[in-house]
Amino acid sequence: MSAARVAALVYYPVKGLSAVPVEQAELGPRGLLGDRNFMVVDTDGTFQSQRTLPAMATLRAELAGDALRLSAPGAPDLAVPIRYDGKRRDVSLFKSWFGQAVAQDPEADEWFSQRLGRPVGLVRVTPEHERPGWGVHRGETGFGDAHALMITSLSSLDGLNERMVERGAEAIPMNRFRPNVVVSGWPEPHTEDRVLRMSIGAVEIGYSARGIRCAVPTVEQETGRKTGPEPTRTLASYRREPAYGGGVSFGMKGAVLTGGTIAVGDEILVQEWIPAGTDPAKPEG
Repeated sequence: MSAARVAALVYYPVKGLSAVPVEQAELGPRGLLGDRNFMVVDTDGTFQSQRTLPAMATLRAELAGDALRLSAPGAPDLAVPIRYDGKRRDVSLFKSWFGQAVAQDPEADEWFSQRLGRPVGLVRVTPEHERPGWGVHRGETGFGDAHALMITSLSSLDGLNERMVERGAEAIPMNRFRPNVVVSGWPEPHTEDRVLRMSIGAVEIGYSARGIRCAVPTVEQETGRKTGPEPTRTLASYRREPAYGGGVSFGMKGAVLTGGTIAVGDEILVQEWIPAGTDPAKPEG
């Protein structure tokens, strides 16, 4: 059996925008450094995502020192200074987390409003931001849905694509699932379901819960178009999770237990396994 290794590392500076792949990343309590520290909110402070605005997938944000560089097809690029503190505004995620965020440059608000066709604003986590996750290892998160990391494996994607092709659908790329860490070398699909603790060099990651999927995997990340019922339809045929309200799962939500630097190609060692057929997570609600 070949060793499990890091096949890809990805972070998302602004929640809901396109991915930024990297060869090396620093992991802290909230995941990859810079991951989902920003988000776009409406006039009431409610977060915006590809669930309702799939075109967000075509917008790109990159960190450039103390500036955030924004770009989109057919639109002028914009670099705005990052405001680490200053004017605050109330924000919310999923009507279950309510807090404050730092309002960013008005030029960024206008740029996003023009791209998305509605008045929105860009915000960043506050210096004192604290938001625990939930599950076996709770960890912390910035503006991620509820956890620091989304971990997937190439074998899981291969297994899904085989089923989709058998049903007459087209195979899809991994970016539909917006992972942070992609693992190669696990021969069995969904091995990540059984990893309680794993290490990558000095970094230690703990299992939080199954990755229950929303509608975002139906969005083609290159074009920002919803493509239909796949892959949700196929996942529903074999990945229903009654303990999570009947949702479908793909990937593992994880917490950073010990931080440090990891890189593509690093070996992954599983320190502790979850017994087959069990799930120690206790979903909220």
